[in-house]
Amino acid sequence: MNPSPVLTQPVGIIGAGVAGLIGAHVLLQDGFSDVTLLTRDRSVGGTWARERIYPGLHINNVHGEYKFSQLDMPPPERSDSTGGRLTGTTMRDYMENFSKTFLEGRAKFRFQTEVLDIRRVKASENGEPSIWNVEVKDLQSGSTEILSFGRIILATGGCSNPKIPTELSPETAQKAGYRGLVFHTSKFAQHLEQILKEIPPSGKDDKPGEDEDMVVVVGCGKSAQDVCAKLANEGRRVAVVFNRADMFLASSQPAPDFIRKSRFVSLFLPHPSTGAQADAPTHSSFNAYNIPTDSPFRHTDPLFWGVRLSDDGVIRNDSFYGLVNAGAIKIVALHRVTGYSNDGKGVLLDDGSTLRAKVIVLATGYQSSWSGIFSQETIDGIGIGKHPPTIPIVNTWKYTSMKNAPQLHPDNEKWATSIYRGIVPAKNILHRDFAIAGAVVSSSSFVEVTSVYTEFDDECHSSEPTQGDRMKLPATKEEALLAAEKESVRMKIRFPNMLSWVNDSYSTSLDFWTWPQAADDLLEDMYLPSVRSGGNWLTWLFKPIDTKELITLADERRRLRSKPL
Repeated sequence: MNPSPVLTQPVGIIGAGVAGLIGAHVLLQDGFSDVTLLTRDRSVGGTWARERIYPGLHINNVHGEYKFSQLDMPPPERSDSTGGRLTGTTMRDYMENFSKTFLEGRAKFRFQTEVLDIRRVKASENGEPSIWNVEVKDLQSGSTEILSFGRIILATGGCSNPKIPTELSPETAQKAGYRGLVFHTSKFAQHLEQILKEIPPSGKDDKPGEDEDMVVVVGCGKSAQDVCAKLANEGRRVAVVFNRADMFLASSQPAPDFIRKSRFVSLFLPHPSTGAQADAPTHSSFNAYNIPTDSPFRHTDPLFWGVRLSDDGVIRNDSFYGLVNAGAIKIVALHRVTGYSNDGKGVLLDDGSTLRAKVIVLATGYQSSWSGIFSQETIDGIGIGKHPPTIPIVNTWKYTSMKNAPQLHPDNEKWATSIYRGIVPAKNILHRDFAIAGAVVSSSSFVEVTSVYTEFDDECHSSEPTQGDRMKLPATKEEALLAAEKESVRMKIRFPNMLSWVNDSYSTSLDFWTWPQAADDLLEDMYLPSVRSGGNWLTWLFKPIDTKELITLADERRRLRSKPL
């Protein structure tokens, strides 16, 4: 039997990180024969690509939490002493192994390819597919060309486009006469060897002075802490400048799987499908590292109301906070860096003082990875951008745990987004030719389910009835827009200040704590079984969730297709 025309249409996936790789695998599993991944990197992995990671880098997840259903992951190095904390090298090797095992020879890869513009030149109509043109630049030759696809999956993630304030940029540093090295944390791995050569190890008898060799890290998020820890562990002088720290989790022993990897915590938190009424069992971990009550590290956003969280896991002497306690990292807080000093030897602080350094590392976050690759016409046409609100921001959920919420950030009242389920621009939902993957603050299990949902959406309204899948979707664009904006309102109520700083390409869904419920909602939309961990009425809440629960999804969908519509 000849394959459905839908399955032979070329699909372009923008990005080769976690979402791009699993998205390509799902498409190939379901019979799509022309899948191309575009990435400006030299290798797969996205955030964990070979050129971005460095020895000693740890991530917020433990072994078993961040993997795909089709491929097991070996335990990371030093697993016993870190509580199974995953490392950058573990993630790099896993992504490369997954690509080699499941995608090599089946999907097409275009490495070192910069996407310059994505635009739809023809929308799907009367059974005819859409035509998307993607202008790309070969980063080796400098040549440009236009690639055409029938469908686009945007899997660029939220941590690939550095956000650098103008007053701190390398260009501003050069104009100010600063003679040291300035770069964003995303380039740390590339500059690490140079830093270790230029900054000599500190000695026990050294007396830090005005002209000491030092690295200054601006910011105190997860990337900043990783950089500080790496340099301190290498014996280099490093200082961190910040005005507000991130909340973190840490304990003397690893959290048991029945708490960390189950639905237990998430079920106590507010989500539309559960309507939790109890206070969330969240807690700070200051005591684990004996952080004093007057420490600037306690100047954080409330844990319950945010998604800025660093999971340190088991307390370790070589972790950021362990090194801070040992005096190996200099703390400059609560301050902001306002520019570069006039003598060309360091940075200016908001109190007028100067902090000298030979290297400045900017841990200043990321901006939307969608910036610059869509024209305003395309943004408006498919509905991927922000727009003025059409419904009021009103808390209709009334959960007990959401009483006494922080005040809503004023910027949140000026705009709304309309990305249905955090995956499909609601305005474009009837065309089934564009989806967003990986633009969520969540787990790998949720990313894998969203990838299935993305592919499912591509097929379910195809021109071939026998290829269509049952799926709960809005019947009209207007219905989808209303549902998507209601979800946008819910995120603003749930996280009053987060959407004012989290970039667009990383905040289509903030199911940070409640990803099990969100994944179950998507599975039920696809008429697939949810709450797949098993257990009875008493134990299901504590059953650890494993991505292997998703390994049969392709077969389950095939069985659904075989049934009469």
